[in-house]
This record gives sequence, C-alpha cells and structure tokens, in this order.
Amino acid sequence: MKVDAHHHFWRYSPDQYAWINADMAVLRRDFLPEDLQQEMRGAGIQGALAVQARQTVEETRWLLELANQHEFIKGVVGWLPLSANNIQPELERWSAQPKLKAVRHVLQDEPDDAYMLGTEFNCGIQLLQKFNLVYDILIFEKHLPQTIRFVDQHPNQLFVLDHIAKPRIKDRVIEPWDRLITELAKRPNVFCKLSGVITEADHRRWTPADIQPYLETVLNAFSPARLMFGSDWPVCLLAVSYAQWVRTIHDFVAPLSVAEQDQILGNTAAKVYQL
Repeated sequence: MKVDAHHHFWRYSPDQYAWINADMAVLRRDFLPEDLQQEMRGAGIQGALAVQARQTVEETRWLLELANQHEFIKGVVGWLPLSANNIQPELERWSAQPKLKAVRHVLQDEPDDAYMLGTEFNCGIQLLQKFNLVYDILIFEKHLPQTIRFVDQHPNQLFVLDHIAKPRIKDRVIEPWDRLITELAKRPNVFCKLSGVITEADHRRWTPADIQPYLETVLNAFSPARLMFGSDWPVCLLAVSYAQWVRTIHDFVAPLSVAEQDQILGNTAAKVYQL
C-alpha cells in the first residue's frame, strides 16, 4: 500500500485559518476527503494520514469522524493539550479511538523557541508511549538544536519529523541544517517525512535540482527505513500539484531498490503509525 503520510482537511473560514494569508488564495476554500481521494486515485496512492491544522480538541474529534467515515484515511495525527495538568485522562480517552495514531503541537509558531523544553510539555510527552502514540515534530531549521535536546529526553518515544525541518531552500542555504539534521537522525527513534519540502523552495520557479541536495541529505541521514512520503496537501498547491509532487518523489527514489522504494512510499509509515 502506498501511503500519503501527511495531509490536511479543512472547512475554510478566515477566523479558523488566519495563517492562510492573501498570498495563499488557492487555499481559501474547503478541502475535504472527497477532494483528496480523487487526487490519490490519480496518483496511485491507497492510504492517507490526516494531520491537524488547528490546535483544538474539536479538530481531533472532527478528523477522527472523517477517518471513521472514509476507509482510505488510515489514521489521524491530532492535537491534545499536552502541557495541561489533566492530560493523562485526556490521553486515555482519546487513545481509545483506534485511528488516533499520533499527536503534534505547532512548535514552529510558539513565541518561545525553547517551548519544547518546558517541564509541563515534556510531562505530556512522557505519557505518549504508555498510550501507544507517536509524536510529530513540526519545526523550522532554527529549532533543530533544541529539538535534539528534546528528543534525547525521550529515547523510547517514537518521533516523526515533519517537512524535513523546513530548510531554507528558497535561499539555497543548506548549512547548518544538513549538519544538524544528520545529528538528529543518529537517534533511531526519530523518523522523517518527505513532505512540505516544495513550499520551502521558490513556489513559481523551483526545479527538482533545487530540492535534490536536501532530499539526498535526509536519505543519507535517515535511510529509507526511516523515511516516508507525505504530500502536505493542500498546502503543497502553493507550489505544485498533488500528482506532480508524487512524480517528483517517485523520480527521486527511482535509483533505489524496490524494497527501499516501498519503505519510503508506504511501508515506513505503515510500521511507525501502525496503519
């Protein structure tokens, strides 16, 4: 099964999605399961993992409802208040939902770049393994040093790094991102999504050659056994169609063995998220 390990759904409203600014007009509409399923069929993708786009428990509830209504949505990365004092009963309640596979917090938008090192947040992270939940890490390149410290506090927790930590592709800057992500990849409990890459490049003028060094870096650092394909649809539409991004990744993995391609295109995600 080929799996898209990272996509979003929303019923668009300016209040709920204030981050969708005037330059993102293509995103200012509803994106729902029927829309994604059509894209997936055309690209030969069979399963998908829905990821939160709002930091509310209601978002988690809504995504789980969609997943339960649509068989192709194999799992959900939701949001829960990990820093709250009463997080344990919340985790117990929500983890009873079979399709809740992981949680994440929008760390990249926190005013405090060291938010992930806070005591309350880490108390919540420490409970995730007990409830068999993965944690998705959403950061910018600048957060990599503290992310390494964060991960080292939880050596038995499974982590998945979203969007290869958003390097500065548009500016053609690869250092120190390459050194730091290679260091992070030395932790065997950390996996990485080939998602959200293209929107870090020049949206209108990017070429496969622009992103090749960044993809090669994470391939060498994580190996196919810890890499997974993700579209970041519909956000990817700012720079690329769904089908074009799938083709770009297919072209990138083509020199690998069939087994290695299968890992990146579905098997790694299925194993990590227990799809």
